[in-house]
Amino acid sequence: MRQINVNQAIDNAGFTRFHWMVMCLCALLLIFDGYDLFIYGVVLPSLMQEWNLTPLEAGALGSYALFGMMFGALTFGTLADKIGRKKGIAICFLLFSTATIINGFASNPTEFGICRFIAGLGCGGLMPNAVALMNEYAPKRLRSTLVAIMFSGYSLGGMLAAGVGIYMLPRFGWESMFFAAAVPLLLLPLILWKLPESVGFLVREGRTAQATEVLSKVDPNLEIAHGDVLAMSDSKAHGVAVLELFRESRALRTLCLWVAFFCCLLMVYALSSWLPKLMANASYSLGSSLTFLVALNLGGMAGAILGGWLGDRYNLGKVMVVFFVAAAVSISLLGFKSAPELLYLLIFIAGATTIGTQILLYAGAAQFYGLSIRSTGLGWASGVGRNGAIVGPLLGGALMAINLPLQLNFIAFAIPGAVAALAMTVFTLSNRTKPQVVVLTAKA
Repeated sequence: MRQINVNQAIDNAGFTRFHWMVMCLCALLLIFDGYDLFIYGVVLPSLMQEWNLTPLEAGALGSYALFGMMFGALTFGTLADKIGRKKGIAICFLLFSTATIINGFASNPTEFGICRFIAGLGCGGLMPNAVALMNEYAPKRLRSTLVAIMFSGYSLGGMLAAGVGIYMLPRFGWESMFFAAAVPLLLLPLILWKLPESVGFLVREGRTAQATEVLSKVDPNLEIAHGDVLAMSDSKAHGVAVLELFRESRALRTLCLWVAFFCCLLMVYALSSWLPKLMANASYSLGSSLTFLVALNLGGMAGAILGGWLGDRYNLGKVMVVFFVAAAVSISLLGFKSAPELLYLLIFIAGATTIGTQILLYAGAAQFYGLSIRSTGLGWASGVGRNGAIVGPLLGGALMAINLPLQLNFIAFAIPGAVAALAMTVFTLSNRTKPQVVVLTAKA
């Protein structure tokens, strides 16, 4: 009888078709997730015209999905640690897809807002669970890179929403954008069939035969005989799951992650909401607002992949500290009159170090928390961060209302980057607690 360390088996495995399948399925889920979130910005002009919404009413209507995401991340992150990540992902996917379809039938702002809140619950819950699942199965040397590539599906979803809107809106109206969510829903059976359950969850539940089958796909060269023991480096959760985030010397690091998530999402949504308007006020004539946002999102994808690659070769925490410092500097410089080429470069860097670092934060949190509390840790970090997403657009509106100089607006947006850099410095310098080992005997 041998003792097989599941974590080491996964860490040292080569990149196989199984890893490719998990990454593609999780990326596909996040493409749909991103589509559902960015769809509001695409239909907003049509809604404001049809329902005679003021800018303040339109902003409040858009915040419902963000509130939903906050509660969804807190609820479904914890729930998935109890029922399994696969079930948690399926519930969230079904929830936001169904709510989005129903959204197309909304006849007034109240009905629309309720549907957006429910869709936000699903979108917010899916993200941390997809990241946790990808992180669990990724080989150690590729972990940050694979999570970053997978999470790029979120940005692709936003671009897909814009592309679908260009074709659908003039021909079929804003309702058709929401009805299009029925197409991803048809793929739910395929996702349930192919997406694997968390191996850590299977071991904890005593479903060792299934865990053995999954491990054989992770590493085809791994031989597990009858009577072999599966051992996992993980501390098994006791009591209330969220309290586990503060036990065993995790409290300081957990708080640092929450601060970083809050600050990062504040910068992301402040820039996404107000960058075009601020640049228009500065008399830049570099094209439409879409060009600025495309540059920002392209930077986000490039930053996530580059940061993931660097994180796998160096220390991911140190990489994020450097990225946050670069975010603060690049955003501050946006307030000064620049040549068009330099401006686009600064926007690209700002996107890489805000949107890109948001993705790296998910990867870092997934690597920090043990399997038994991973979805809970990601869910609460994401949920706290969603408060920053809500504050960001409000901060931009308040700054615009008091007519500050352009430089001070961008400096205000950059301050959270400096705070996040400090938080991640403390996080990186803190010592990680050595995990315990959970052992179960494999059955044929």
